[in-house]
Amino acid sequence: MSAEAADREAATSSRPCTPPQTSWFEFVLEEALLEQHLQKPSPDPPPVQLIVQFLEQASKPSVNEQNQVQPPPDNKRNRILKLLALKVAAHLKWDLDVLEKSLSVPVLNMLLNELLCISKVPPGTKHVDVDLSSLPPTTAMAILLYNRWAIRTIVQSSFPVKQVKPGPPQLNVMNQIQQEKELTENILKVLKEQAADSILVLEGALKLNKDLYVHTIRTLDLLAMEPGMVNGETESSTAGLKISAEEIQCQVCYDLGAIYFQQGSTNAAVHEKAKEKFFKTKELIAKNGSSSLHFTIDEERLAGYCQACEVLTSSSDDASQQATPYSQIHSCLKSGKYQDLVKIFLEDNITLSLPEQFRQSVLRELFQKAQQGNDALDEVCFKVCVCNTVCDVLQGRIIDIQFCQLFLKPSKEKIDFLLEVCSGSINLENASEELKRRMAAFLKNLCLGMEDLQFVFMISSHELFIKLLKDDERKLLIDQMRKRSPRINLCTKPVTSFYDIPASASVNIGQLEHQLILSVDPWRIRQILIELHGMTSERQFWTISNKWEVPNVYGNVILGIKDSLTRDLVYILMAKGLHCCAIKDFGHAKQLFAACLELVTEFSPKLRQVMLNEMLLLDIYTHEAGAGVSGERPPSDLISRVRGYLEMRVPDIPLRQVIAEECVAFLLNWCENEYLTMQVPLPLVQTNPYVKLGQLLAATCKELPGPKESRRTAKDLWEVVVQICSVSNQHKRGNDGRVSLIKHRESTLGIMYRSELLSFIKKLREPLVLTTILSLFVKLHNVREDIVNDIAAEHISIWPSSIPNLQSVDFEAVAITVKELVSYALTINANNHFWLIIQADIYFATNQYSAALHYYLQAGAVCSDFFNKMVPPDVYTDQVIKRMIKCCSLLNCHTQVAILCQFLREVDYKTAFKALQEQNSHDAMDSYYEYIWDVTILEYLTYLHHKRGETDKRQIAIKAIGQTELNASNPEEVLQLAAQRRKKKFLQAMAKLYF
Repeated sequence: MSAEAADREAATSSRPCTPPQTSWFEFVLEEALLEQHLQKPSPDPPPVQLIVQFLEQASKPSVNEQNQVQPPPDNKRNRILKLLALKVAAHLKWDLDVLEKSLSVPVLNMLLNELLCISKVPPGTKHVDVDLSSLPPTTAMAILLYNRWAIRTIVQSSFPVKQVKPGPPQLNVMNQIQQEKELTENILKVLKEQAADSILVLEGALKLNKDLYVHTIRTLDLLAMEPGMVNGETESSTAGLKISAEEIQCQVCYDLGAIYFQQGSTNAAVHEKAKEKFFKTKELIAKNGSSSLHFTIDEERLAGYCQACEVLTSSSDDASQQATPYSQIHSCLKSGKYQDLVKIFLEDNITLSLPEQFRQSVLRELFQKAQQGNDALDEVCFKVCVCNTVCDVLQGRIIDIQFCQLFLKPSKEKIDFLLEVCSGSINLENASEELKRRMAAFLKNLCLGMEDLQFVFMISSHELFIKLLKDDERKLLIDQMRKRSPRINLCTKPVTSFYDIPASASVNIGQLEHQLILSVDPWRIRQILIELHGMTSERQFWTISNKWEVPNVYGNVILGIKDSLTRDLVYILMAKGLHCCAIKDFGHAKQLFAACLELVTEFSPKLRQVMLNEMLLLDIYTHEAGAGVSGERPPSDLISRVRGYLEMRVPDIPLRQVIAEECVAFLLNWCENEYLTMQVPLPLVQTNPYVKLGQLLAATCKELPGPKESRRTAKDLWEVVVQICSVSNQHKRGNDGRVSLIKHRESTLGIMYRSELLSFIKKLREPLVLTTILSLFVKLHNVREDIVNDIAAEHISIWPSSIPNLQSVDFEAVAITVKELVSYALTINANNHFWLIIQADIYFATNQYSAALHYYLQAGAVCSDFFNKMVPPDVYTDQVIKRMIKCCSLLNCHTQVAILCQFLREVDYKTAFKALQEQNSHDAMDSYYEYIWDVTILEYLTYLHHKRGETDKRQIAIKAIGQTELNASNPEEVLQLAAQRRKKKFLQAMAKLYF
């Protein structure tokens, strides 16, 4: 996860209801008491909620004299509060199981970000780009803890959550819950976007093979008291809690297996990776023992994962795998051989090898398929349910309600099959008395619950029934049945069994609610809601699924509808439509929105306009995901509707900002620059920040080919972006070396937040627009006074070269934005050589020389047909070549340095000769001599090897210099051709080395 994103989420995690402000004396006393408590020989674990209290107080915003809310100050009090929170976590040995159970996602995110900060993880650097082996042990462990938590949180979020029934509505509580929910979702969104990076970090950790250390209370005290010793005892030595390499590998393998297993739902091949990681975890536990682990692993859950992976990765022709019941059941479900499935369940009623949960999950899957319209599965569901019920009876478990529902209307065939299962599930000769007693009680209660004496007779006359019940028991049962018969006593009401209670009504409601959740047919949804409202008028059916979410601006209007049926129907149709949009199921989304539009048109002009706006957004998404991918222009009526939305002036209509954002991005992507520049109404530019930004971008793109003096709009765009990236109060570096985090630096001075600007840019696909905004941020990055290595970009000269108030710009945020923008741009076009050069310059500026060379070479390769043509001089400028030379030099590839010195317009002999003098070179050395075409360098090589007595290498140099095409008497064309041929071969060799 990027530091900026993580810190931003952590910054906003303070809740509205914070503890009362304590005095400084009380605060110091509280710290001393906690210290004394933690230092006891065997203290009780401090409540985890202390972490919440400390972090909430530390992140509480302040209010200045002008009554303006300010970010939390980076003062001594807040630093101590954060340190206390870290100490509580350290006392718990950073056990993620304990922390995850007790802390919410935002609080744990803030805690782990503080751990990263105090462990000196470089800010603004992606964890995937960091070499863990080169970091201090505590720093590497902090990165591992964070990325393990990120993966675990993603996996946990994929599990279904039982919805808590809402109590009496309280506005402040509802707002607090909604804020925390939105914050959790934002954090999850970032974690999911960067899940691939977290997986790479954890995969890299498996290669470390060395012990690491995690911070303890002692090391945290050392960091607080002696900032200068951060890279000394507290990080580089064995200070802290030692975590062995085997324990790290065990836990990381388990977490990777879990995320791979979760991803397998959309990519079956990933199950192989999950299987490998889980079985590796199993081996490590068997080798080291689970008791030695600092971080416990649920071995029952691990066994379940391993079993599932064996089934999911088994092939259809694998005889050994097919021998297991799991594989056979999986194969039957896949191939539709349901009768074979029933046989497997019948056989397992004797062996009892399948767990109860697995049996129930198979039955649920069959019921789900039956409810989707496969009527042939009704009989299979009944048979599997009977097998499960008889198994439950023999195991002494409670009978499931589904069996009672299916037996409300018994038939001869149903009873015949039930008796067949009962007979086949118990061997009377070897069965214990307990098993016989359970089976007899089941059959007896079954008879008592039946109204039709004919069916009772079928059971009571069966051989199994006769053997299990004694004569007097059978007589007593028959007498009871006769008393129930209307022919004997018409006044006596029949005795009902427990499962014939009026509970069937609530069961029907539950089934209808289940169908309501699954259905995406608007008319079926309407029919189900009518049935539900006919059964009960007390329920609010729009609350039954936590996946149904409607933006607050719409929710307030919809929940104001007086008729409960209409309110439920409008809310559910819109929520399902928005969900279908999110998962790109545009066909169903259109049906749901159309039905909702037809419904609200009858009674609410406001909601009618809302639905028209949402259908416009849906049409934009549909075109961009369909015809727009191939470059087909949108129809003219869609462009007109987009313009109409931007110019709309209907009062009191709730509007979502994302629609305006998508409309402006849509116009920019399809080069509607003329409209944005000349025709958009002025009031709209003044009131809508996205329209203003779009107008400035469109005008700047139009003027790019023009003269320098016509770039007034470029200056306007520059000023807008600079203001967005500025802060009102610049935080300084503290005495302890800590720097104020980016989370406190989100600007409120500009027309929008920087995160909103970044989100908007990531909706753009037009290369010229992307190049323009990217060059602006690159220029803003280069303006910084302490910048060492400039980044090159196309059209960079159109921007101003200075800023009046440099201190107001958050350059850390600018650097992170440049990285994110170029990464996004390369997803749009990975072959844009100018963007590749920017990416290479970024890696060069951050001292990642191997990665920089990769992108410099890739930029040359894409514009020269893999170096078969000459690389254009505006791509491989002297600056680019010099940076490639420096990369090779710092990687100790000195022969490559000498060869690249020839690529400059004026050969740099001084650097080349100095490089060739180095004897500790990590490249192929003399095998590269064939790529040298400069005779002076070859002559120097000959002299150098002669001086060193290296006869073999001297002969190679002499052979290279003796080639006729390098003769100085040759025409210039021949010499250039020789040089070009050697350039091509050398660059291709370099590409194979670094790609």
